[in-house]
Amino acid sequence: MTATAYDIAIVGGGVNGAGIARDAAGRGARVLLLEAGDLASGTSSASTKLIHGGLRYLEYKEFALVREALQERDVILRIAPHLARKMRFVLPHVEGLRPRWMLRAGLFIYDHLGGFRAGREWPNARTVDLATHPAGYPLRDGISHGFEYSDGWIDDARLVVLNVRDAADKGAEVRTHTTLKSARRDGAGWVLETDAGTFHADALVNAAGPAADDVARLCGEEPAFTLRRVRGSHIITRRLFDHGYAYIFQMPDTRIVFAIPYERDFTLIGTTDRDHTGALVHVSAADDEVAYLCDAASHYFRQPVTRDDVITTYAGVRALIDDGSGRPEAATRGYRLSLSDKDRGAPLLGVWGGKITSYRHVTEAATNLLAQRIPALAGAAWTAHTPLPGGDFAADALDDLAETLESEYGFLSDREAARIARSYGTRAAAWLGKAKARSDLGRDFGAGLSEAEVDYLTREEWAMCSDDVLWRRTKLGIHMTHEQRAALADYMGG
Repeated sequence: MTATAYDIAIVGGGVNGAGIARDAAGRGARVLLLEAGDLASGTSSASTKLIHGGLRYLEYKEFALVREALQERDVILRIAPHLARKMRFVLPHVEGLRPRWMLRAGLFIYDHLGGFRAGREWPNARTVDLATHPAGYPLRDGISHGFEYSDGWIDDARLVVLNVRDAADKGAEVRTHTTLKSARRDGAGWVLETDAGTFHADALVNAAGPAADDVARLCGEEPAFTLRRVRGSHIITRRLFDHGYAYIFQMPDTRIVFAIPYERDFTLIGTTDRDHTGALVHVSAADDEVAYLCDAASHYFRQPVTRDDVITTYAGVRALIDDGSGRPEAATRGYRLSLSDKDRGAPLLGVWGGKITSYRHVTEAATNLLAQRIPALAGAAWTAHTPLPGGDFAADALDDLAETLESEYGFLSDREAARIARSYGTRAAAWLGKAKARSDLGRDFGAGLSEAEVDYLTREEWAMCSDDVLWRRTKLGIHMTHEQRAALADYMGG
């Protein structure tokens, strides 16, 4: 048999695969990451862009899940201060839905469930008068009372990419656009046949998200858990309000919908919960889902939201463990790990379910479990206190970093400097270099996207086509014209 090249091969370049790759490589293992498309090209770039405990999960008595997520919310803010930030949410109260006492009790539990002293890390929830609160004026008449509480924002796709970047910095090999064709045990290891060649590894990790059951069967195993594929769809409109608060709206059907400031000029509204039976590529929002979100926003905002207000939509498929819940929104967001028995030979570890806020804890637990069989993982857990690339600064110093960039690169506007600081943190100089003028960065594709940045994303962050740059590595596609996006596609060859 050919000598094993890797200690661990990971299938899936979403947030769980990326997190395991980072953790394992940091412990000294030889890691191979295989992704059939682009990093974060599926579920992990189609979230609601939040790090949160999940206030609504309290209603389903998911206390352990919420507690874990609230604790990990703090960790993400610490290790990725450029990608994550605190945000205040307003929850309007509407007569006939959940009573005020229930909402207040839920928020009290939410404030204290994370295990930190109330108000120390995140401001406590409070009752607000929407007749005088800044978030009250866009709401329709009759909505006068509500609550304000804390949660966080995250750039989901960049969270994935920077986990992979750190894994590669620590020696991991990353193969995007590489499809696993077959996997079989051969002696003490795995033989992996892909469209890019054959690879060997001592252990295999199935982190394929909503395709995890398919990958398990490809490996000759029955899935350890039954997955429920649930589609979450979102719409993006022009900015519906000009303050910095986000909204969480209760709907008459008991679901909740968020309306969140997005990319300064827009509002992000989502999400739906719909069982998904179609393909897992090119997932899109159905017309009735778009209509539902428009109606949800119109139920609260003074100015109705119609299909004509929708600039773009996106959707992703969540891999939820099928716990028998009747409604998709009631299905657990918890996770499970499965490790094949020793008598079956080389280890196969499966990651099932989960939510983006808890990814680091999930991947640490997965790596710890696999360490029982793989000596190369003997090192201690380390990811909770080590910043992601570019995140080596205090969480409250992001504005200072942006001001420094604006000072050092005088041709950047304050808006451009803020965007670059949020995306690259202290690594921004890696592509800004010694530029003294905008022309030093090469071609300008629009919306502040330069040839130097595109080349950096291609060279260091595995971007291969314009969509990788416009919608995942950056969110600049929404700010650009069709002609500008086409020019970038021509430059990148697709």
